[in-house]
Amino acid sequence: MSSWDTRPLGMVGVDDLPSPDVLMVRAGFLVGIDLLDTTAVLRNVWQPGETWGMSPFGGGNGKVWEDFDPRPFLRPPHDGLSRVQAAFRTAFHLPSASAVAVGTDDPGHLAQLVQALGAEVNTTAVSQYLRALHGHRQS
Repeated sequence: MSSWDTRPLGMVGVDDLPSPDVLMVRAGFLVGIDLLDTTAVLRNVWQPGETWGMSPFGGGNGKVWEDFDPRPFLRPPHDGLSRVQAAFRTAFHLPSASAVAVGTDDPGHLAQLVQALGAEVNTTAVSQYLRALHGHRQS
């Protein structure tokens, strides 16, 4: 099951549907807390075999990574990793996913993303980020 926007699925009776082997949803910093929350509900109800993420860069041109540095979401040492690499690696935790799909026609870009898989994510920082998103929504 793949869904770009999980919110409509949260409004239907998915508990009567068979559990998918894989639930593929948007992942990463550019996904709003509403989608992340709905994904959590779907995962709880369906208990899919795996969750995969997609589009961690939101299909955009990457300008956001010039303004936002996601490297603090990685545990040291993360020497030499770019902001894009850090965003990709952290996307595996927004939401928790065993795989993250990206589209590229640049083998160099793909190689950089594969290199980022060796970095360890600071899950405490991710949890604090999610709490901040929830707090901001309630304000």
